[in-house]
This record gives sequence, structure tokens and C-alpha cells, in this order.
Amino acid sequence: MPQAPLNAGPPAQLAPSAASSAPNAYGRTSGNVLLLAPLTGNLAPVGQALVNAAKLAFPANGAPALDVRDTGGTPQGAVAAAQAGLAAGDGIIIGPLTSAETQAVAPIAHSAGVNVLAFTNDGTAASPGVWPLGITPAQQVQRVLRVAADSGRTQLAALLPDNDFGHHLSDAISAQASELGEPAAQITFYQPGFSNVNQAVEQLSDFSNRGQGLMNQIKHAQDLGTAAGRAQADKLRHQQIPPPSFNALFIGATDANTLAEMANFLPYYDVTPPQVQFLGPALWANIAPQMANQSVLVGALYAAPDPAASAAFDAKYQSAYGAAPPAIADVAFDAAAMAKLAAGEGGYTSSVLTAPSGFTGTNGVLVLHPDGTVKRGLAVFSVQPGQPTITSPAPSSLNQP
Repeated sequence: MPQAPLNAGPPAQLAPSAASSAPNAYGRTSGNVLLLAPLTGNLAPVGQALVNAAKLAFPANGAPALDVRDTGGTPQGAVAAAQAGLAAGDGIIIGPLTSAETQAVAPIAHSAGVNVLAFTNDGTAASPGVWPLGITPAQQVQRVLRVAADSGRTQLAALLPDNDFGHHLSDAISAQASELGEPAAQITFYQPGFSNVNQAVEQLSDFSNRGQGLMNQIKHAQDLGTAAGRAQADKLRHQQIPPPSFNALFIGATDANTLAEMANFLPYYDVTPPQVQFLGPALWANIAPQMANQSVLVGALYAAPDPAASAAFDAKYQSAYGAAPPAIADVAFDAAAMAKLAAGEGGYTSSVLTAPSGFTGTNGVLVLHPDGTVKRGLAVFSVQPGQPTITSPAPSSLNQP
């Protein structure tokens, strides 16, 4: 069953059998589309981009209409805006932007029997009838770890920032390792700063047990100050330091400076390709050319959308507004287009939204599940000089076993 494309011209129709392919009829069948976005406050520029993108999915004077309401970027504002829109008869919510806003709006939507296509990438905000459409840490981890496993990289370790993003990555890595039947991943968190990163890499590498003994032997031989000592030191230098206990390392750093520091520390503690395959998050797509300046990071893998998938939307947004769309805009467009499609296929019900055929959006194919989780088809890229290359193309379908 083909996916419904969202990013090529006006929204296309869902597959004819989509509405009857899932049993859950939860959700309103009519009404306008309620867009919750921060139009005042610090996030107002982002909110305006969300509105701009959503409008591209709604022809002028068409039905249903887009009901735009300001959240102010706060959970309280999101609740008030949701209550006002639902009281006005709106049939589905797209947005809000943040996880906190989404979690605040979810009970309001549930009590009204209304589905939510949220913009957040926090997978913990998912629940029946609430789908986070941002690209979640779990989606990135699942894709790149499966590719690594297919090449025999099944002993995992992770070097992650000690913040919310790092802990979401940790949860996803642990869950995916379990799903793949792999040993539990060795996970080390780090705080910002040169010495903290150094300490974390040293701890994860277990270099004190792997290589320090050999280095001590070399130093002792040199300290003898004899020809025999120097010969012994030269002989010891040719001995191989045992490899790490892992053969795949997920690095959660997303800024070029921290990755440059790690590119120095990892070889020092003898954690290098080809013994270890480096993996990372989708945000590496923004800094892959800088990463390629560090030779040890060349060949590192990450999962992210194929830019070719969003080319049509990017061109449409540029033509309409005279500027390139910010990254979050594609999520708003997809949510709006999905709502528009659903309106023409029997209403905003979960049976329509969770059609097994899914949708083809600006970031590739995606399928919504009844529990609120979203499965995405991401490509896997390799960091290479110049530009990253695709080593595993994004799938065109997700409904295969």
C-alpha cells in the first residue's frame, strides 16, 4: 500500500483502504485544524516559521481552515489556547512546539477526544492520540545501531553528555541493544570541559588496564639507561595494546569543539577505527564537514533524513517567504498536510492517522502507531571529506517485517 506523499505540491490522498485498515476510530471527524504555536515570547520567531510552513499545506479559502492560536511558549498558554480552539469546534491539534507544552495539552485533548500531532522530538511525550513528530533520539539510535549490528558491531559503548539529550540517548541505546539481543552497552556520561571529557574518555577506554601496564614497562626499560634497556623498550613499542571491550562507540557530542577534543583523546587512549566504529546522532549532519577535518572521525556513521526528501518543501517555502525554512518548519508542514489529508479521508481519527501504509513527508517515510510512537525511515551517512555520503539509503516503506 503506497504512502501518502506530503511534500510534492498540494497534499495527495491517502491510500483508499487506509481508513479501514486500523480499528481505532478515536478522534473527531470534522472541524478546523488547530495550530498551537508560540507567537509571543522568546520563541515567537520559531512560532512564525511554524505557521508559515503549515499554511503551505492549506490552499486559500479551502476547507478545513487553519485555526492559529498563540501559546506564548508556555504550558499554561498552550492549555488556554487548546481549550479555546476545542471549544470553537476544532477537530485536531497540530503542535504545540515543546515537550512541556505537549504534556500539558495532552489531558485536554484526551478528554475532548481529539488527536494531537505535536512538533516536539521528545518521545516520552507520546501517548495514545498524541504523536511527537520531531525526529526523536530513539529513531536515530535505532537506525544507526541496526546498521552497525548488520556489520558485526554488536559490542556497544556510549560516550554521552550528562544532560536530558544524553540521557534520552542512553535510554534508546539500552533499549535497542536489548531488542537486538546484544550485551548491555557500556555507557559513560561526561560534563562539559576539556578535563571532564578527557576523564570520561579515559574511563570508558579502560586504558589503565589495557595499555598503561605496557607503557610502564617501556618507561622502566628506558630508565635503565643501557643499550639492553633501549632495545627492550623498542621491542615493547611494537607490541599491540589490547583493543577495547567494545567495537562500536556512540558519541553523543553535537558541537564541533567537543568532537575535536574527543578526536584527540580517543587515539591517545587507543580507541580508534577499524577496531571501533564511531556512531552518532542526527545533529552531526550540521557539522559533518568540520568533523571530517579530524581524520579519526572520518567514516563515523549517523542516521538522519536524506536532504533530497525535503528539497520540494524547501523550494516551496523559499518561494513563498523569501528565506530558507528553519529545521523545525518541515515538521509543522508535515503535521498540517497529514491533518489536511485526514480531513478528506473520513476525519481526524486514529484509524486514518495510523494507517499501516504511513505517509511520505519532508523527512522521508513515517508511520504513526496507536500507542503514540512514530517510526521513521532515516538514511545512514558516513562522515567523509567534503560532504558526508549515504551508506544506507532511507527506506521507501516501513510496513515490511
